[in-house]
Amino acid sequence: MEVKEFREMTPQELDDKIYELKQELFELRRKKAVGQLEHGEQMHYLRKDLARAETVKRERALGAK
Repeated sequence: MEVKEFREMTPQELDDKIYELKQELFELRRKKAVGQLEHGEQMHYLRKDLARAETVKRERALGAK
């Protein structure tokens, strides 16, 4: 996802998306640990999306002050 897509979300949608991304990352880490992960680049892209979402959340928190 792009940053502008995260910025268009409501705060509740953004929190839900962050939770979803963390769950997906957990599952990929688990698969990697047991040797079932076929495409390791998925973790890379997922971490980037999570960072983008967290950045937008932090921008909103700082902008609210």
